[in-house]
Amino acid sequence: MSDVVADAVVDAARKALGPVGACLPVSFTGAPSIHLQREAVDRMERAGYRTAWTNEVIGKDALVQLAMLLAGSRRMVFGTCIANIWARPAQTMHAAAAQLAQAYPDRLVLGLGVGYPEQAAAVGQTFGRPLATMRDYLERMDSPTWPPAPDAAYARIVAANGPRMLVLAGDHADGAFPAGMPAEFTARARRALGPDKLLVVGLSLARGIEAAREAVSARLAVGAYASGLAELGYSARDTDEVSDRLVDALVAYGDSTGVAAKVRTHLAAGADHVALLPPVGGEFGAGVGHLEELGPVLAEL
Repeated sequence: MSDVVADAVVDAARKALGPVGACLPVSFTGAPSIHLQREAVDRMERAGYRTAWTNEVIGKDALVQLAMLLAGSRRMVFGTCIANIWARPAQTMHAAAAQLAQAYPDRLVLGLGVGYPEQAAAVGQTFGRPLATMRDYLERMDSPTWPPAPDAAYARIVAANGPRMLVLAGDHADGAFPAGMPAEFTARARRALGPDKLLVVGLSLARGIEAAREAVSARLAVGAYASGLAELGYSARDTDEVSDRLVDALVAYGDSTGVAAKVRTHLAAGADHVALLPPVGGEFGAGVGHLEELGPVLAEL
């Protein structure tokens, strides 16, 4: 892809996404019917959202899901947060995304992630080194298919919560999608990517501070996450005690004004778009209802 085309793809994605969107609530124990999902997208659109995001795990096809959601909406923009690279071969990923982009121009952003070793093992693959694995996958996405994939442009961004993956996202994709990190990391990501790449930030959402603290505590069980926060200036005391300072930095909670303020911190730090991430495992309808409550204020950003 030429630099001119790449710049046009990023510009189009920025305009289409708008400053804030939200992921459909996620459950790992069951999936709401596509009818409920379409209804949820309609409710979100009426609440003021322009963009909805969907997740993917092994056994759930995010691109089939997006095809059905795109067909059920005239204007809503959709993205994957994140399409798992172990779910399909690289050329198939590109061909499927290109078909959707051809059918629904400027309404798709493809977020890709390397996932976890157990996801690779679930499909009989070896995880390898995450950076090399993602680089190889992105290069294979650009390999010819037969018959050729549609010549339709779409934005391709990479899940990147570390400095080396950020560099890869800038060099081999249209941008990055860090998630669950404070605004200090958003600023670092913007510096690493430069001004011409798309930066979408996943911001965790909770009803109140105690729910937010529980979510942060669970995340801190991953050692690499705590070490990444230390590099950003958060102390061992912050992480050991799950301090209010840390919780406030990582999760948007409270009323719509408070959530909007947290979104603004990431936009001010360099994000093009903030995707709200409802708690995993909650009841689907309640999660959509929470997003509805927040929508009118967020739509003013």
